[in-house]
Amino acid sequence: MSDRFDLTGKVAFVTGASSGLGAHFAQTLAGAGARVVIAARRTDRLADLAARIVGEGGQALPVALDVTDATSVAAAVRSAEGAFGDITILVNNAGVPPRALTLEMEEEEWDRVVGTNLKGAWLVAREIGRHMVAHGKGGRIINIASVLGWKTVAKRIQSYGVSKAGLVTMTETMALELARDGILVNAIAPGYIRTELNDAFLDSEPGLRIRKRVALERFGDPADLDGALLLLAGPAGAYITGSVIGIDGGLTLSTL
Repeated sequence: MSDRFDLTGKVAFVTGASSGLGAHFAQTLAGAGARVVIAARRTDRLADLAARIVGEGGQALPVALDVTDATSVAAAVRSAEGAFGDITILVNNAGVPPRALTLEMEEEEWDRVVGTNLKGAWLVAREIGRHMVAHGKGGRIINIASVLGWKTVAKRIQSYGVSKAGLVTMTETMALELARDGILVNAIAPGYIRTELNDAFLDSEPGLRIRKRVALERFGDPADLDGALLLLAGPAGAYITGSVIGIDGGLTLSTL
């Protein structure tokens, strides 16, 4: 069955790859045999990640990318395909957390969150989707949503949940539009996964209260997402499109 998850010969493009889940996804895909384009604004961190992937026997290409800028997106995709060939896997991971609750939030902050998490994901999916249609090899688009796109949590910032709920709907509509071109569009909706960005919060008193609501009684690790990622990216997921896979340890089974 190992060949059902083999990505040898595939080119994967991962956004938000400079840290956290994006960096982990890039390493997972490279470990499965894909040539990985790692894209983000922080190019210094991309260089370090590329060196780690190459040191582990993989192939990685760092490219500068601002997902909120259509010109930057087009340039990054051109660079990626010029170096590695046709992109067949997109992991739309770039995202930012909000800094204020609804009534304290300024318009610019709303635009920053929704513009990155939703519009940015659309800009990248649109550009790479066009390339996938043009090269005629089909492809996989995997959007990284969140269980907060399904469930509302008290005192969690509205703009984030709105952006992720929009990403779920975008996943479903794109799946219908692109199926005829052999492009499968799905999403992973993580719960609370430990990364360098949220460690402090998850170990705080509010974080510990959330953990008590998780059926498995622990927060997730990035590796807990690997199975879904490789399923949706590889041959084993050839009949899956328009699906959103929740990976939250049973958090959404409880009343949030």
